Amino acid sequence: MVPTRTMAVAVLAAAALTGVARAADAPPLSVPAKVLAVPTADISPQMQAFIAKPLNPDWNFHPKTGAEWRAMAEKIAAGVVPGLPAMRERLHVKSEPGTIAGVKVTVVTPDTIPPANADKVVIHVHGGCYVYFPGESGTTEALMMAGFGGYKVIAVDYRMPPDAYFPAALDDAMAVYRDTIKTTSPRNVAIEGTSAGGALVLEMVAKAKQDGLPMPGAIAPGTPMADVTKTGDSFYTNEFVDNVLVSPSGFCDDAAAFYAHGHDMRDPLLSPVYADMTGFPPAILTTGTRDQLLSNTVRVHRKLRRAGVEADLNVYEGESHAQYQFDDRVPETREAFTEIAAFFGRHLGR
Repeated sequence: MVPTRTMAVAVLAAAALTGVARAADAPPLSVPAKVLAVPTADISPQMQAFIAKPLNPDWNFHPKTGAEWRAMAEKIAAGVVPGLPAMRERLHVKSEPGTIAGVKVTVVTPDTIPPANADKVVIHVHGGCYVYFPGESGTTEALMMAGFGGYKVIAVDYRMPPDAYFPAALDDAMAVYRDTIKTTSPRNVAIEGTSAGGALVLEMVAKAKQDGLPMPGAIAPGTPMADVTKTGDSFYTNEFVDNVLVSPSGFCDDAAAFYAHGHDMRDPLLSPVYADMTGFPPAILTTGTRDQLLSNTVRVHRKLRRAGVEADLNVYEGESHAQYQFDDRVPETREAFTEIAAFFGRHLGR
């Protein structure tokens, strides 16, 4: 008998089903060691310099005490804060510290707000694995959102370990959200953040849904720490390729456990990829091909789409974790925040 195309398809389908059935028992794929060149096609020289950097020297930092975590946070903040005045000047924004609903915030305002954005607000929750970037040091992304997007931005300086543990960061962010929607229509409010901030964006929406609060108009969870159980292909395929997080067993894993303080790591308010995303607002997600959290981002995107939510996924060539927001002078940074701002522009107020 001569095989037909129909027969061939049937054989392939049967093989695929068999493969699915046996996947759990399949041996892991052994990948030979290789040397990765710095990609250059369609990547700015500025971003190539970030991609070419050696592995984060602090990736294997495993503090034993709260004091050690605090000392590292203060060290990192001390390296960020001196550059903020020049950054504000370049982006033509001003920032003012304040308090909303008992939570410390920084309100960032562009020198010129487009008329279409006059009644819009972006709430920003910073990254840093729930332990880094306290105070003013956590406002860099808020400055970019205000400068490139032309929005008033409220940056939440949420409580962090060792002063407070889960769910303190979420509680603080939600307090600011609740207060904001008293005077601004929720449809005119966007929530944005990267890494732990990206996870908090999703956690805030899950919590708002849980509490019966109105949804924001749009969200931008950038490369979110959406699954702190270290589930996801790119945790391992990009290990020692991502020059920021480096390994799933590095500092960020310790930081997430430190923040969780013994809480179930699969709780959707810690690992929001496990949340029911039905009814979530339109979302734009950003990541890079070398990002250890590429899978986290992809999984959230697919879950949103499967829930019927409009969701855009922007993946940048060669970038490691969160590198799209490392420097406001890099073309890809302007591109990323311009994309986010345009997405907000299409959805806020609708």
